[in-house]
This record gives sequence, structure tokens and C-alpha cells, in this order.
Amino acid sequence: MMFEASRAKAVEKLNNFVEKNLNDYSKLRNFDFGPNNRSNISCLSPYITHGAINELEVIDKSLKKYSFSKNEKFVQEVLWRVYWKGWLELRPNVWSDYLIELDKIKNEFKDNQYYLNAIEGKTDIECFNQWVTELKENNYLHNHARMWFASIWIFTLELPWQLGAEFFMQHLYDGDAASNTLGWRWVAGVQTQGKHYLASEWNINKFTNNRFQNIKLNENATPIFSDKTYQVNKKEFLNSEILKDQTLLIFENNMTFEFSDFKEHKFKKILLVSNETNRTIKLSEKVLKFKANLLEDQKIRLEEKLINCETINISDLENITEKVYALYPTVGENLDFIQNNNLKNIKLLYRKLDQFSWQYCNKGFFNFKNYIPKIIAKFN
Repeated sequence: MMFEASRAKAVEKLNNFVEKNLNDYSKLRNFDFGPNNRSNISCLSPYITHGAINELEVIDKSLKKYSFSKNEKFVQEVLWRVYWKGWLELRPNVWSDYLIELDKIKNEFKDNQYYLNAIEGKTDIECFNQWVTELKENNYLHNHARMWFASIWIFTLELPWQLGAEFFMQHLYDGDAASNTLGWRWVAGVQTQGKHYLASEWNINKFTNNRFQNIKLNENATPIFSDKTYQVNKKEFLNSEILKDQTLLIFENNMTFEFSDFKEHKFKKILLVSNETNRTIKLSEKVLKFKANLLEDQKIRLEEKLINCETINISDLENITEKVYALYPTVGENLDFIQNNNLKNIKLLYRKLDQFSWQYCNKGFFNFKNYIPKIIAKFN
């Protein structure tokens, strides 16, 4: 299974999926047929996460093929990440608290043999071990396998969810602070207090076509308890007036400037910001390479349009004293760098999709889901 780091490959993958496999998506999406057969799902998340293609582009292509009612499940899945991001934007302390907890737990578990066996795929659970291998080799897992994996990690192997979330972030091409952290919290039972996700042998057998044997799991575990609650922050995602002939920063989540909401603005220069070292969670070499290649692909496309651009390291931002604009990097490591270094000269610009959608992220996804037709109507 290959993910080539370019917008051209992302568009090709999108077109192939819509033409050949979108029709059966809602019926087959929960099946994990293994890494060599992913035709039942789109595998677009590594590209959407980095903005090589965007959610509206994917939804628009799918709605030109089939009606919303036929497509509803696919559209919902595309917008899950927008929802998770919005939910975290309204409660950013969930991310900062997670990093504090992770730092403490990592020290406690660094020599723990059960933890070391888990990340090396040396447990007594065959399916789990295979998913560890798949994650490290392909930097991707089927969404259903991610849920099973997290549940086994937390409730059968009895390891802290915070370490599992870190392990995913280190290896997933589509890892982002919101969907990854909140997904693990949801499985554990701390995202929706008292509601956890328990993997079961019958469910894994059914949706993997019985690929695995002797799946012995703890199917009676109780949710992880947390007494932390988070209030919604009242926050308006408003853009500053964009003056002419200014510099624009682009981080790893917005790598298609030429199709962005800001493509008509005349920036004197675009700085593509690479972050390989200023991270609390140290990413694998393969994930860093994927990000670097997508950044280079964006640079090539900008240069083809004769746009003045340069790739810089995130630490170089501390040397910029003039006022600059930045496509909003969302809650996560890059925004942490801006805030921790008090870089107030950076004016953040929000996507229209996020500005409109995040107002509906104050509650659960089932509430957000009710507004999806309104979101679609706004942008299509």
C-alpha cells in the first residue's frame, strides 16, 4: 500500500475512488480486508490532513457522482475531521493537558515490558501484532482497525491511552492532534464520560473476513474514569484585514495554497514552514519524510505559478520581526510553537469551511451531523 506525496496522486486517488468504489462505500466501509485490498475505502485522509486536497473538493466530487442521500455516510466521514478539529478548538486545554499527562506517563512506562512488547508487536494477540507491523510499514490503518487496536491497548493490554495516542501520532501519515487525541479519548471512555468502545472477537472476525485466530480479549472492561471536564471557550474565528505585499506562512496542514480561500491575495512571499524537531511527540522518519515531500510538492506548484516562495524551519519564525500572516495551523504542535514563543506578529487566517462549521462543534457529533446539509448548502 503506497501513499505518494503529491497533490497529483491525491487527485488521482480521489477520482479513482469516486468512479470505481464510492457506490459501495456505505455497505463495505467497515470491512478491513487487509493492507493489500483497500478498494472499499478512499484512503484520502493522509492528503486531507495535510491539505493536499481539501474536504470541500472531495465532497464536491462525490456529489457530482451521486446524490447527497446516496452519499451521506461518505460525506459524514469526510467531515468527521472538521468536527474533531472544531471540538478541540473550543477546548484547547484538552490537548495541552494530554501532553502534560503524556510526559508524566512516558517516564513511568519507558522500561515497562508490556508497553515495549505492544509497540514491537510482540503480544499474545495476533491481530494486534499485525496491526503494529502494518502501522509501521504502511503508516496507515483502516479506521475500524484503529478502534479495535485502541480498545485492545487500553482494556486488554491495560496500557495508558495517552501512550497509544502517541504511538499512532508517531507513525500515521494522517495523524493530527484533534482526530487522534479525541479518538483515543473516545475509545477509553473519557471523551464521552462513561461511554467507551470495547472490541470483541465476533466483531473483528466479521469485519476482517476471519483473517485472525484465537482473539482473546477483555470484553467486559469498564470505561476509564476521568474527573476532568472542559468548558466550551467562546471563540470567534475572525480574519484580520489582509494588506497587500505581505508575507504568508503555510504550515503542514494547508499545502494547496492555489486552491485556498486566499489564492487571490497578492502576497510578496510565501514561507513554507517545516517542523521536524520542535515537537513534543517525536515523529517517525517516514512520517517526517512524507510531510517534507508534500511541502516540496507545494513549493514546486507555487514556483510553476511564479509565486515567490521558500521553505524554512519553524525555529526561523523567531527571527521574523515584521507582521506576517499565516494559514491557521489548528491546535497542535505548530500552534504550540507560535504561542509558547509569544509570536504576536503572526496574524492567523482561518478557512471559510472552519469558520462556518466550528460553530456547530460545541456538542457531540450527532448534533453536528444535523448541520451537515447546511454546511454543504453553504459551500456547494
